[in-house]
Amino acid sequence: MSDMNNHGQQPGPQKRRFRLEHWQVIALILMLYDIVAVHAAYFVALRGRFDFVFGMIPQDYYATYRHFITFYSVFCVCCFWAAHLYRSMWRFAGYSELIRTMAASGFTSMVHTVMITVIFQRMPLTYYFWGALFQFALLLAPRFSYRMILLLRAQRRPGNESVDRVMLIGAGAAGRLILRDIRSAQETNDKVVCIIDDNPNKWNRYIDGVPIVGGRDDILKNVEKYHVNKIYLAIPSASAENKRDILNICNETGCELRQLPGMYQLVLGEVSVSAMKEVSVEDLLGREPIRADLQEVYAFVNGKTVLVTGGGGSIGSELCRQIAGHAPKQLIIFDVYENNAYDIQLELREKYPHLNLEVLIGSVRDSRRMFQIFDEYRPQIVYHAAAHKHVPLMEDSPCEAIKNNAIGTYKTAYAAMLHGCERFVLISTDKAVNPTNIMGASKRLCEMIVQSFDAKIKEGKANEIPELFTHSGKKKSAEARGNAFNNIHTEFVAVRFGNVLGSNGSVIPVFKKQIEKGGPVTVTHPDIIRYFMTIPEAVSLVMLAGTYARGGEIFVLDMVSSSTVCSLTCRW
Repeated sequence: MSDMNNHGQQPGPQKRRFRLEHWQVIALILMLYDIVAVHAAYFVALRGRFDFVFGMIPQDYYATYRHFITFYSVFCVCCFWAAHLYRSMWRFAGYSELIRTMAASGFTSMVHTVMITVIFQRMPLTYYFWGALFQFALLLAPRFSYRMILLLRAQRRPGNESVDRVMLIGAGAAGRLILRDIRSAQETNDKVVCIIDDNPNKWNRYIDGVPIVGGRDDILKNVEKYHVNKIYLAIPSASAENKRDILNICNETGCELRQLPGMYQLVLGEVSVSAMKEVSVEDLLGREPIRADLQEVYAFVNGKTVLVTGGGGSIGSELCRQIAGHAPKQLIIFDVYENNAYDIQLELREKYPHLNLEVLIGSVRDSRRMFQIFDEYRPQIVYHAAAHKHVPLMEDSPCEAIKNNAIGTYKTAYAAMLHGCERFVLISTDKAVNPTNIMGASKRLCEMIVQSFDAKIKEGKANEIPELFTHSGKKKSAEARGNAFNNIHTEFVAVRFGNVLGSNGSVIPVFKKQIEKGGPVTVTHPDIIRYFMTIPEAVSLVMLAGTYARGGEIFVLDMVSSSTVCSLTCRW
């Protein structure tokens, strides 16, 4: 009842009061200012022509100015509105706003010159020239002075005792943008105190008041001289080797390191302090990624049904990405862990909406599940990436390593052989070479299994391969198929590679956590040498190996050092 008025009716909707937005108030103020500025600019120009003595101005000139200037100022405001000079955010004013102000002022000044001459009379030349110049200056002054004040306030912000002193490496386009972003950012306490660049032509010069103090050899000296505690690397076009060399020098300083990831950010205009990322261990490897020629892989995979076991893992998921890009007839992802499998399923369905994709859950140790999948989908190519790969964990659970890696490989290979699979590619590891741990030994067993399968098939004795079938009371699958061994042509191949950066079994995440805690970094032996590659590199070479294989090979990567380009070699 409290909502009823005196006549027993509910009140009608409240009328919204008209209220100007803040930017509209600023626009009105600027319009009034521009009208005054236009009047003042041409009056000063006219008075200046006659030595700034008002009494010396001829009456016909003054009368012409007085009759024309009001209409001209209104015309200017209309032109400035069309040029968006009243809707721009002047606190972020830049090159675009400068050009638009210049164009609008120049256009209106030309109109002024033509119209006052045609309608009234010819004015002194200095009136036209200085009037246009003063008009432009007066238009520009309030608009860009606001930005200048903000920049000065940013440089003089309180708390200078806690300012982070930054050394910027790179005096190019990206470095200049980072420098200006730091100066305008309100949320950072960074202050660039010096710049490093390898171009001697830039040494002892300045960018926005910051000195360019030398090249990479001067980093250590200037870190001490300028009391630097942060180093920003802004050379997106630098090669991996150059970045490694510079970062190795920077590592000796103990400063916090950040870098701009790549050229694409410069192209897309995403160069800012927030775009800087922490330097990772991968950045110190100093090797350009391998660019494998995958034309033969495309022809091999195109139009075929492909099964990837362990397809949700780091290697398996990248295999799925690259296979999906080669137009297979059908891609089957098989994994025991549903979360990873679901993630790659969502990614591929979004990126390849027309891909014939099946995502299945199960274990390679389950014979019935493997036979069910091969019976239903008949994959022509199998990439077997499912495996336990953590060395310390497998030392504590050796039986699980053998069951999952060796026996799982055996059961998957057996199902592939009996169902007409053309190519079976085993993802192995360099730890299988003279193995010194359970994980390596289990992967060596996997290699021996696929080589034994291939040898028996080539000898025409595939029927001698025993089936590891553990479900009691059920007839073995091979016996149920009768003449299943008459036309077996599956080719088995294995691919070994070293540490894969970012993979679930890589040592890199361990190193990162140890470094973040301040060390120590634990290694197996002080003289150990590790060879690294990225996940896309490893997968490209796996797919190449699967394409080149003729059965029975073990492909290994010929890696001399971390800075060399890797290649495939083959061993039987």
